[in-house]
Amino acid sequence: MRKITLTDLYKHSNVQKYVKRSGMVHAISTAYHAYRLAVKHGVDPDMATKAAFLHDIGHYTWYKNGHWDYDMYKENDIHAIKGAERAHRILVSLGEDRKKAKEIALAILLHTDSYLPTGSLHLNPLQKVVALADEADEEPGGSHHYRTVSDIKALTMIKKLDEMVDEYNEEEKVKHSVS
Repeated sequence: MRKITLTDLYKHSNVQKYVKRSGMVHAISTAYHAYRLAVKHGVDPDMATKAAFLHDIGHYTWYKNGHWDYDMYKENDIHAIKGAERAHRILVSLGEDRKKAKEIALAILLHTDSYLPTGSLHLNPLQKVVALADEADEEPGGSHHYRTVSDIKALTMIKKLDEMVDEYNEEEKVKHSVS
């Protein structure tokens, strides 16, 4: 049984504040992509969907003369660093297993290389799933951060994803008990 659900995260006031700032539709869509990729690649869908849902929780807003400046954002971006710390603190405060909270935070930290010097990283499977899920939902110029959804529809989508994770976990439990 999971200690905390996506619904628990969604209802947290700081998650609401920061995820809405970075784009609720993008966060939810990325979590759905992460679920699909996690199942396909044998990664824990609970951890993958949580990391994907929270992956942009560290976004800042970069404005110049009252308008979003995508180039300034790309040049100064450290959202993954700030997001990993915020997500870890929220997960632990809600009662998430500390080892899982750390793995989720690391996946958030490494979901993008936009703030790193050139080169490549060796990502573990969870980190790869979150990075691929984010890429699957990206749009040119950061437009994916501006799609909107009502709070009621967002919560409905989150609850459905919780159900999918729970059903997957039950199926896996049955598979292992029969083996």
